Amino acid sequence: MRIWLILLIVIVLAIIVTGAYIVQQQTNVIIERLGKFHKVVGPGFHIKIPVIDRIVSRVNMRTSQSTFDINAKTQDNVTVQMDIAAQYHVNGDHVTDITDSGVYRSYYMLQDPIAQMRSYLIDALRSAIPNYTLDEVFAKKDDIASEVNQTVSDMMRVYGFDVVSTLITNIGLPPDVEASMNKINSAQREQVAAQALAEAERIKVVTVAKANAEAMEQAGIGIAAQRRAIADGIAKSIDVIRQSGVATDEANELFLFTQWTDMMESFAKNGKQSTIVLPSNFSETASMFEQMLVAQQTDESNKH
Repeated sequence: MRIWLILLIVIVLAIIVTGAYIVQQQTNVIIERLGKFHKVVGPGFHIKIPVIDRIVSRVNMRTSQSTFDINAKTQDNVTVQMDIAAQYHVNGDHVTDITDSGVYRSYYMLQDPIAQMRSYLIDALRSAIPNYTLDEVFAKKDDIASEVNQTVSDMMRVYGFDVVSTLITNIGLPPDVEASMNKINSAQREQVAAQALAEAERIKVVTVAKANAEAMEQAGIGIAAQRRAIADGIAKSIDVIRQSGVATDEANELFLFTQWTDMMESFAKNGKQSTIVLPSNFSETASMFEQMLVAQQTDESNKH
């Protein structure tokens, strides 16, 4: 009796040792019984029947990332190389039929689900990129990635995977295209600089013109004020002459003579000037000749 008891204890211990297993957090385990799917177990301590039950897969439920690169041609026939990063995880939604779960489908429906996901992404990207020019690919890369992610996510959900996001992390250009783009950008920057310099020069010219106009306006105001003051002085001088009892015509002639003598005095103070005697009437040449003779005779009489 003791032998059977000991044998039973040994068998139980063997079952526990060989059949006990622990499932880590964020992990599901697929169990097959005699080669057929049996169940999916979650995190915790579990026991399976040795030999009969077998762990066929430990499915990681955390989000993973896969990176790869592809070549694609844009609408304007430029071949670009893009670095792609895709984040995905096994669908963990609770379902009534375990065979409809993401864990079951991710293991039993595809031999290499990650390679299949990459193939879907590459095909979707190479179908989307030709619809955009090179500039649009750079400007709308996030929109392109979002569109591709939606398409591939719908496809991969059938196989138990959720594609969380697809990112275009880098866009590479052929060396000749990159050099051409750099030249275009440099030319555009030079054009902007030239426009800025021209605008600065225009502002400078306009400012100088405005300053000159204002200066001329102020000079004109000064000249007008000066002439007004001269006119006022002349008027006052004539009034003073009139008050002395001189007639109006005589007062005007006296004023003109006074102005003439003042001018001649200022002229005589500078010995480097020359005197030119002009006729009082240019319409009569004989009068001019006679005046020259009178002047010559007067000069000879003064010598004698």
